[in-house]
Amino acid sequence: MSAMRNDPSVPSRGEAVSVDAPNSIRELARRMRGLRDRVVAEVGRVVVGMEKVTTQFLIALVAGGHVLLEGVPGVAKTTLSKTFARVLGVQYQRIQFTPDLLPSDVTGTYVFDRKQNEFVLRKGPIFCQVLLADEVNRAPAKTQSALLEAMQENQVTIEGTTLPLPKPFMVLATQNPIEQEGVYRLPEAQLDRFLLRVHMGYPGRKSEIDLLRTHSAITPAIDQLFNADDILDIQWRLTEVYGSNTLMEYIVDLAETSRKHPDVALGASPRASLCLLRCARARALLDGRHYFTHEDVQAVALPVLGHRLIIRPEAEVEGKSSRDIIRELLDTVVVLQE
Repeated sequence: MSAMRNDPSVPSRGEAVSVDAPNSIRELARRMRGLRDRVVAEVGRVVVGMEKVTTQFLIALVAGGHVLLEGVPGVAKTTLSKTFARVLGVQYQRIQFTPDLLPSDVTGTYVFDRKQNEFVLRKGPIFCQVLLADEVNRAPAKTQSALLEAMQENQVTIEGTTLPLPKPFMVLATQNPIEQEGVYRLPEAQLDRFLLRVHMGYPGRKSEIDLLRTHSAITPAIDQLFNADDILDIQWRLTEVYGSNTLMEYIVDLAETSRKHPDVALGASPRASLCLLRCARARALLDGRHYFTHEDVQAVALPVLGHRLIIRPEAEVEGKSSRDIIRELLDTVVVLQE
């Protein structure tokens, strides 16, 4: 921590933060590492012990993707999402998904205005920059599908009219992986729209004690560390993070090996390969590097691929999980030297 205080790239509390479009990707990477540490620390003032999850949120943000957040009730999924949005300094909305939720409750609809004597658009909560889709698997498939166009195309269509969503746009969807009654399984087409699936477990003993201390006092004020223009500039420059041809081959080899794995019915698609590339670049940038390595690819492999692999039923009966399959892939695929 003392090194961070002496690092000029790490702003002090209350100090405005701006990317200011550095001339080189090296300079941007240097600033991003300090900013990452500051975001994790700021979120940790409200949600204790979730540093890894916050970092994965940042990876998805920089890579321009969406997150499916899984965890049992009471581990602060909603609080973490709300606090993260406050740190970003962008427009935030929350939708509580329920079995009777209609697609128009998400996207909006046209209503008749008696004063103007015409139909006017009443936009739904999806018109924001960070959307918390709470318990997304409680809504029926028709309502879940209302998110598909928004997540993939950053736009919605209401009664034949296509409207763009604000930029940046990020969906943080939560679901309870244990409860099965009264929920609707997310189809593979929608799961594939999530860049990362993040598991949020219980905090450690020390973190839970710190949590009790934190919430025994007044909730601290959270500093805004981003604005929309900063985020868009970072996302636009992500492709400048260097990766060799050997690393591109490594990503493709992982995807191809997953398709041939005997326990996998449906392996990683080319879209999954692109997601691996984007997340590896984002992780490197947040770590202060202008290049990514095979360690970056391996670090993001589980949250990127875990929800995209369909395991054969007989393998599931034997107790195999996507985590086991991905670990085997990482052990099998050889990392070629430059």
